[in-house]
Amino acid sequence: MISVSRLTRRFGGRTVVDNVTFEVGRGEIVVLLGPNGAGKTTTLRMLAGLLATTSGTIAIDGVQLTRATGGALRGRIGFLTESPALWDRLSVRENLRVYAGLHALASPDAAIDRVLELVELSDRADSRTAELSRGMRQKVALARALLHDPAILLFDEPTSSLDPEMTRRVRQLLTERRTAGCAILVSTHNLDEAERRADRGAVLHGRLRALDPPEALRGRLTTGRLIVRVTGEASAFLRVGRSFDAHASAEGSLLALKAGADQTPAVVRAFVEAGAGILEVRPEIPALEDVYFHLVGDDPAAAGAHR
Repeated sequence: MISVSRLTRRFGGRTVVDNVTFEVGRGEIVVLLGPNGAGKTTTLRMLAGLLATTSGTIAIDGVQLTRATGGALRGRIGFLTESPALWDRLSVRENLRVYAGLHALASPDAAIDRVLELVELSDRADSRTAELSRGMRQKVALARALLHDPAILLFDEPTSSLDPEMTRRVRQLLTERRTAGCAILVSTHNLDEAERRADRGAVLHGRLRALDPPEALRGRLTTGRLIVRVTGEASAFLRVGRSFDAHASAEGSLLALKAGADQTPAVVRAFVEAGAGILEVRPEIPALEDVYFHLVGDDPAAAGAHR
């Protein structure tokens, strides 16, 4: 449903999005992964028709996004920005009614009631948005994005400022919309978001660095070390770790050692025999920002261009 080819955006002499090509199919969630400044929001704004491309093409259901087609295509898109722009003096319902009018909804009040229930804001429908917490304002923005039942969802950091319960609900909504056949593109700096819900993760840092299913992406980014979490101080069992890896290290209750997945049973057995209370054994996954510098390590100019 979404097809992006050689997408590029420059601001003056600075290239923020560089020759990016990917597709998002019907009933698919693709997560754009990247730290701040990687070009995620710029990409979403171009896809939503809010920002002109410098070069490259965007097609929605085979129709190229242009100035002439933008109005009609935007009606098929629900865009959730990281910082929702709302009219503070209007109530929640009045904010949504404006957008219901823009989308020419046949039954605006019914649509508004539906989305307010979805985001658990029915009891605040008559509150002015200026009175709402940041998390509640994000819920209003989410309701606005879903109001016209769009076939394409573009979500920029959708769980920002939300409490854990609503974060879980947003993830459920994304899964439900995928099942209904929506094409969904979500930007986040959190690798966990990709692993939980995405069909594919797109690693973006100016250019597209990787595009893989979560398990393949995680496999590419792993350090090859195991993290063993024990009760008490891990340093007491450092000698056990160093029987597998001479450079094993311990900090607090965590011990890190180089070991393949096939060695995990032997590692667990050795620690248990040494008297360790094992709480967790897992592959070490680096912080996402560290991963990015690793992925762009062969292109130092790119590493500095998007800070």
